[in-house]
Amino acid sequence: MKAKTIAYWITTVLVAFFIGSGGVAQVARVQATVDGFVHVLGYPAYFVTILGVWKVLGAIAILVPRFPRLKEWAYAGIFFDLTGAAASSAAVGIYGAYAFHILAPLLIAGLTVASWALRPESRRIGVLIPAKEGDGMNSTAGI
Repeated sequence: MKAKTIAYWITTVLVAFFIGSGGVAQVARVQATVDGFVHVLGYPAYFVTILGVWKVLGAIAILVPRFPRLKEWAYAGIFFDLTGAAASSAAVGIYGAYAFHILAPLLIAGLTVASWALRPESRRIGVLIPAKEGDGMNSTAGI
């Protein structure tokens, strides 16, 4: 159990660091970050700030205790952001020496899935729709 907790915190801190620091760079409008979004990927400049704010909030959400539903949304948003980043880079043809613009987000997306899967019970939503008695969901008959 201790190894699972350690693995959870390592993956979670890494994801929060990568997403949060990228978000801070976007909110701060670091020129290289803005140029990548606008000139390379073709997104409007205002999108950089919007995405940056959500990244910082998502990084905070996966680190703080409680709020399991918020964590679910944050993990989903982080996963969509990262896979969207990889797809955007692939769509504009960033390959070869710049393939890390595709691979890095996919690797961090893998860390995100690992963090989500390893999270302790206290950080999970639980059962959203409990099974009703007698509906066959609680029974092992027929197995």
